Amino acid sequence: MVMTSPRSAQEAIERVRQSAHATVDKDLHRLEFCAMSTLCRVNFHGVAASVARDFQRDVVAWVGQFEARYSRFIPDSLIGRINAAAGEHWVETDPDTDRLLALCHELYFFTRGSFDPTALPLMKLWNWKIPALPSDESIRAALEIVGWKKVQRRPGGIFLPQRGMALDLGGIGKEYAVDCVVNMAIERGISNVLVDFGQDVRARGHAPEKKFWWIGLDDAASPGKCWGGVALTDHAVATSGDYLRNFVINGRRYGHIIDPRTGYPAFNDCRAASVIAPSCTIAGLLSTSICILGARDGLQLVELHPGAAGAILTESTKLYSSKFHEYIPA
Repeated sequence: MVMTSPRSAQEAIERVRQSAHATVDKDLHRLEFCAMSTLCRVNFHGVAASVARDFQRDVVAWVGQFEARYSRFIPDSLIGRINAAAGEHWVETDPDTDRLLALCHELYFFTRGSFDPTALPLMKLWNWKIPALPSDESIRAALEIVGWKKVQRRPGGIFLPQRGMALDLGGIGKEYAVDCVVNMAIERGISNVLVDFGQDVRARGHAPEKKFWWIGLDDAASPGKCWGGVALTDHAVATSGDYLRNFVINGRRYGHIIDPRTGYPAFNDCRAASVIAPSCTIAGLLSTSICILGARDGLQLVELHPGAAGAILTESTKLYSSKFHEYIPA
């Protein structure tokens, strides 16, 4: 799916609204719309038609506002204004943003720096449509303005102290939005809901006439096909990998997942990683971190997080965390 980025916050909100399409099949309500450069789906059942309509309307409005606030591609978004003010002045933030930035702080340290919201200057050096390597000098220069520890925060404000510094919340943005939409469902008494934003998925309750929601796991060796699936209720699953966006130069494969500690694409034995966790934010973060850390260290990270389980596809095998098989029905 190819979608151009909105040029303004208002355009982002309107695009999401115009793309929304709702249907109902017996008791299953389906909502689809485009946001954050991906297809978003929300399926749920077991509620009155009026509750369903209000929920779908509120989801579309909230996601449009979320993209308008946090997309780095929109100049007048909050992230756009924070990045434009780098090295110049503080930018005012609201309580919701303060909580999101506090979460970024926690996750930066938990992932040993493999998740870093300030890695955008490095990401801009790589173009997977045109196979070419940036110079070592340009990577070293970008590393000088990358580092979450440099970011200055206070309640109601943030400051990027060096010109050229920039935030990109793409590493957790969609996943965080998935969790927020599930929480919206819970607040409205919707017990059975599946939220899928570009294959970042969180399930609550069960599918109609089932005991769980069944989620397929993408096969890195055959993209678009599933190598297996998991049964979820009250959990999330996310898959990360560089098998869709990469190029090869001199026999080395360069994928799109950048290690912010080195400035280069992750290069190890991991082709793809699927992680199950209580929240989509954690599932997505862990799956990406595995791709950066590699299979052995990645599995250790998963085992350290309560309620998480993972499966890793390497060039030659599949590796599983100790709890992964609990999500595969007998």
